Amino acid sequence: MSNKILRELRSHAPFTVFGAVLGIFLMFFFKNLPSKVSFNIFYILHPGHVFLSALVSASMYGLYKCDRSRFKCNIFTLLIVGYAGSVGIATISDSLIPYIGEAWLDMPHRHPHIGFIEKWYIVNPLAILGIALAYFRPSTKIPHAGHVLLSTWASLFHIIMAKAEALSFLSYLVIFVFLFLAVWLPCCVSDIVFPLLFVKKDKKI
Repeated sequence: MSNKILRELRSHAPFTVFGAVLGIFLMFFFKNLPSKVSFNIFYILHPGHVFLSALVSASMYGLYKCDRSRFKCNIFTLLIVGYAGSVGIATISDSLIPYIGEAWLDMPHRHPHIGFIEKWYIVNPLAILGIALAYFRPSTKIPHAGHVLLSTWASLFHIIMAKAEALSFLSYLVIFVFLFLAVWLPCCVSDIVFPLLFVKKDKKI
């Protein structure tokens, strides 16, 4: 398990760096975007991230835990893995880690936007939809790549919401680091580590 986690972290690092660099370019391009518009964009990207994360987390659990020919699982466990692995970790990735960066830079409009509470009627149903899709049509590779990009952009627009003035070069460097951290470890934990914690050790991983 530990070897697999390290392999996944190493393999995801270059793609995450690319996403963070792209995020910095987007942030410069959208530097004058009103906070309200950034808020609305965040609540398009974050629920999309949750949906794809729920799909991948539940699929990863199901593909290792269940009979692949019939894909029969304990529905209750599947719901726990899919929901906690998506909503819980996506909140850390898209909201809490960016908020720490915002506080570090003393951004005036910083606020941790907790999607499953603030927009519960959007985020929670999409998590359930992702889990349901995983039950009938499990998929991991393409949704995982998409969810990494959505997570990067959701974290980015969470930060754009908080700023009120032009940023220095040093501020952009700090934001790059937080964008990388907000995506790299949480996304691997969400899609790979967390679901496999529920798989028996005698399963070959």
